[in-house]
Amino acid sequence: MAPGVRSCALVPYKSSGIPCLQRSLGLFGQTILHPHRFPRLPALVTRLHLQSHLHTRTDRCLRFVRPFSTLHSSPLPPLPPPQQRLQQVSRCPPRPSLKTPYAPRAFVDDNHTPGSPLLRVNRRCFSQTAKMAVASENGNGNGTAVRKHKVAVIGSGNWGTTVAKLVAESTHENPDLFEEDVQMWVYEEQVVLPKDSPHYDAAVGDQPQKLTSIINTHHENVKYLSGIALPKNVVANPSLQDTVKDASILIFNFPHEFIANILKQLKGHVAPYARGISCIKGVTVTDDKVELICEHIGESLNIYCGALSGGNIATEIANEMWCETTIAYNTPPCDKRGADGSNDQHLDSHGQVTKTPLVPLPHDLPPLDHAELRKLFDRPYFTVSMVSDVVGVSLGGALKNIVALACGFVEGHGWNMTAKTAVMRRGMLEILAFGREFFPETIQEKTLWEESAGWGDMIVSCTSARNWRYSKMAVERGVSVQEIERTELNGQKLQGISTSREVSSFLRAKGVEERYPLFKAVELILDQKINVDDIPKLFRK
Repeated sequence: MAPGVRSCALVPYKSSGIPCLQRSLGLFGQTILHPHRFPRLPALVTRLHLQSHLHTRTDRCLRFVRPFSTLHSSPLPPLPPPQQRLQQVSRCPPRPSLKTPYAPRAFVDDNHTPGSPLLRVNRRCFSQTAKMAVASENGNGNGTAVRKHKVAVIGSGNWGTTVAKLVAESTHENPDLFEEDVQMWVYEEQVVLPKDSPHYDAAVGDQPQKLTSIINTHHENVKYLSGIALPKNVVANPSLQDTVKDASILIFNFPHEFIANILKQLKGHVAPYARGISCIKGVTVTDDKVELICEHIGESLNIYCGALSGGNIATEIANEMWCETTIAYNTPPCDKRGADGSNDQHLDSHGQVTKTPLVPLPHDLPPLDHAELRKLFDRPYFTVSMVSDVVGVSLGGALKNIVALACGFVEGHGWNMTAKTAVMRRGMLEILAFGREFFPETIQEKTLWEESAGWGDMIVSCTSARNWRYSKMAVERGVSVQEIERTELNGQKLQGISTSREVSSFLRAKGVEERYPLFKAVELILDQKINVDDIPKLFRK
């Protein structure tokens, strides 16, 4: 290369973990990316290796940090005069290690004159260099994310499969944000297809087949959501660890009694920056504390996890009958793009700084906040409302199961709708009181009054859900709810029973049980210590 000619190349800056610009230039004067011309340079360290072909080879280092307005050190150098700018540009082949389409090689002549049309080339080179700086933070030369969110659904019951269906439809429609395939973890089972099944294969006959194979071949969960066609981008996966591998969005949707075992298997296998949404309604309660299930998931896996709850019936949603739901997601400050709030600490459900060490979302992934989550879950038949009140959504989804048991008791006893209305009203008042007493720092009461996760879920649970249906059946048959659970649920559990016992034990330990007469009445009826006729007496006390 002739004297006075300089080269420009791009290589990854290994120590920072992200690509950055490295120039190898022969300089006679200063040549920099001026902040007034390129205000969008990202917050990263850019090493410039400066090489002179007329003097002894030297290395010098300049650091560019965003925003430039925050620099209080020595003044920035002025924009170089035209004769020191780039004069002729040609491109070399892109380096495979870079996430950018730009890899220019620049030839510089210090004797350039301002009148030359090649000044336009100079401006273009600097513009491309600025784009490359943004690319090193966001992933490509256009300043946008180069990776997409990978979605994994953990659970494949009727509700889990329904959620997988609707989010798979959304990932297909939003290819700029999400990978199209949605991994769905399936607890592997052997299934025999009956002869009247549209998927029956005479060559297989009555031989058992893997449920995952049936789902991936015929795109239907024949055991838990039969008759519903699934999108082809729902991928059934029998491996829990493989399902969540590299996933940035985890959707938890399985019976609450399996939480401990599944979380144990997931530890160490989820991406450290993953974010979760729990569709599991409930709380974990001991005599010492009440813990939200979504928060329990987050603390167990060292991630942030929001909650989804509402007046939702899986089979109706799978058949695309319109309904609405509520998603509570309090975006961690470390995920917010921009300066505001980036140094704030995330608070837990009690308003305390969380002990969970959250890892920010990588900048080469799209942001994840209310807008993106609505795009993932919202469908023409499934209207999503976004809130930040994780406590209100979680308590409403858990404690309404106790109220649903009470509604089943009074209806099975032969009392009319007015009695059920009284039970629901008093039940909502006790849920609100519970939130005010034990989560005063974060509960937002309007969530329970205005959102589907409040009254909407209450009405559905008290008129059609399992807790209402089987408690009503127990009173009609003159047996305990536990007996109905054993004979009718094929090994599954009524969540209202365990929630009632745990909450009542917690309230007794706190010495406030008398403030919650409906919760107390349900536990006493479950233990067969009182009958339904005694409920009004407890309210009068």
